[in-house]
Amino acid sequence: MSSAIERISALLIKAERTDNPHEADAYLMKAQALATMASIDIAAARAQKIADKKPTSPVTRTVSIGDKGKRANTHLISLFVAIAYNNFAVVDVASDSTYVVAYGMPQDLDATHTLFASLSVQMARSAQRYLEKNEWKSDTYRTRSRRTGLPVKKPFTRQTARAAFYRAYVTRIDERLQQARDDAVRSRDESRGDEPSAALVLRESEAEVRAFHQENSDARGRWGGYRGAATGRSGSAAGAGRTAASRARLRSSDELPEGRRALP
Repeated sequence: MSSAIERISALLIKAERTDNPHEADAYLMKAQALATMASIDIAAARAQKIADKKPTSPVTRTVSIGDKGKRANTHLISLFVAIAYNNFAVVDVASDSTYVVAYGMPQDLDATHTLFASLSVQMARSAQRYLEKNEWKSDTYRTRSRRTGLPVKKPFTRQTARAAFYRAYVTRIDERLQQARDDAVRSRDESRGDEPSAALVLRESEAEVRAFHQENSDARGRWGGYRGAATGRSGSAAGAGRTAASRARLRSSDELPEGRRALP
């Protein structure tokens, strides 16, 4: 285990011991910041060809998402893609949405998997708690009539309420990780003003990952994603999703449900 992942694991233990949502937010932001700083340091070392650093090159990892036909798969993939993007990785998605293939530097894929393992569980559990309160039963969402194409209001079903919750949750997590990543880049540049900028070394690393992806990817076309009517702005479900994501804390990666694991 790398020192960065060890430090992230230490944050997980602290997160387990707090009921304060502000502390929980700080732990998630710090975890992403640590992942970003580790990526910057390794990219800088590679760019400068520092002899005592182990060489690091892009790799691929396949992650199983769920059985074919599971409605949650598209939302889990959206969450994985958001986390991967904020950790400088590229993702291909299976046409049946049962697995993804991630391309990136090993330490970035480690961070991506650690965050996904935690946040995917929290997303599902917090959505279930929201649904059990039955607040969605008196709510509506806007969509378009299939017959006329005109805007209409429809009552939530359990399925559409869960979808709206998930979509809002993923959007909010993406916002938080982006903020933590950008803050880490600025902090690194402020503390090491005489070195090449973090943005520059990361661009070089990202270019290598993209080239590696182009050489090794067999993907064709674009992933369609969620095609339902519910959006991340639909009623109380969306508000509850954003709130849950804002309060999300990191938990240990061994909480990943059976069947959603990294494959060789």
